[in-house]
Amino acid sequence: MIIVCPSCHAKNRVPEEKIESQPSCGQCHQPLIPLAPIELNEQNFSTFVTHSDLPILIDLWAEWCGPCKMMAPHFAEVAKHNPKVIFAKIDTEANPRLSSAFNVRSIPTLVLMNKTNELARISGALRANQLQEWLDQQLNAHS
Repeated sequence: MIIVCPSCHAKNRVPEEKIESQPSCGQCHQPLIPLAPIELNEQNFSTFVTHSDLPILIDLWAEWCGPCKMMAPHFAEVAKHNPKVIFAKIDTEANPRLSSAFNVRSIPTLVLMNKTNELARISGALRANQLQEWLDQQLNAHS
């Protein structure tokens, strides 16, 4: 599998059986799958989405959004327990072109991607157990 390093953006080949053993980047030695959300923006989005073989769950949010702030710790909590999914956040205010490309109508909006294919989408704040349940359903439906 190819995994893009969230720190230096190098593409790393990782055997699938090693995904859950916290692989590190061959270039910068940082964790390839941090068990916390990474920040995506208009500069690094394309690299991550087109080159990562792992599904990416994107939280589209804004600083002024109360439900977004309420959901953020739940999103981070679920990220800790899913090493086969990259959790990412996109600030819709700072990245208007991405917000427009995703056709965001309300926030928070979660989008599950596999490369450039949108697999699923849900809007509204979710608690950790609801988010994990939704993610499991989507991953099972698309595996």
